[in-house]
Amino acid sequence: MLSGCEFEVIDEPIDYLEAWELQKRIHAEVADGERPGTVLLLEHPPTYTAGKRTEPHEHPADPGGAPVIDVDRGGKITYHGPGQLVAYPIVRLPDHVQVVDFVRRLEEAMIATCTAYDVTTARVPGRSGVWLKADELRQERKIGAIGLRVSRGVTMHGISLNCDVTLDWYDRFVPCGISDAGVTTLSLETGRDVTVAEVRPVLTERLDEMLAWAPYVPTPDYDPKPDPAKKAPQQPRIELVRPS
Repeated sequence: MLSGCEFEVIDEPIDYLEAWELQKRIHAEVADGERPGTVLLLEHPPTYTAGKRTEPHEHPADPGGAPVIDVDRGGKITYHGPGQLVAYPIVRLPDHVQVVDFVRRLEEAMIATCTAYDVTTARVPGRSGVWLKADELRQERKIGAIGLRVSRGVTMHGISLNCDVTLDWYDRFVPCGISDAGVTTLSLETGRDVTVAEVRPVLTERLDEMLAWAPYVPTPDYDPKPDPAKKAPQQPRIELVRPS
């Protein structure tokens, strides 16, 4: 591996709270210098997770039997479920890498993965994650989400890329609090079934490249388009938690 990180695959969907406890344990070991940076690659059963910026009214009124879990990452509420590839990089940030650069690198890994499937994506300043432009038939739509926490110089939580996830779950809430855009999957955009198992090695390779911390040329952003529900004209793409 270029990055020196360990990539651990969990084949069966893992309960969110169980995976969170695993993250915490690995985070402590990485922070204490007892193990190298580790990236967990997995799926969750249907689960809603609410980040620090989530307002009470943004929780789904009817979660369809899926748990709604408050978590210590930045950002708002999102959905995890089968068909969505989740990556949790638990890595120590080098001194020369700012948190914002780490965010961009994770976004770039998702953008490059989409490119491998001839799906063109980019960042939208003012909004977190990875997006497809609006076209004549469909509105702007999100394919990759991101939410992070940094403690003791080591990251946790991470990214999720929609492969063949069931989108009905997104009808129960406003994803990430953004009310004027949609959600999509690689399967929907390519017109064929693109599974997590197929995408996993592609995303792994892209993450390995980005976490080697070498210089790279970022994909140009789309035009800024902050959430119209926010009063400020510009907002950070993601809110990161830095405990004191």
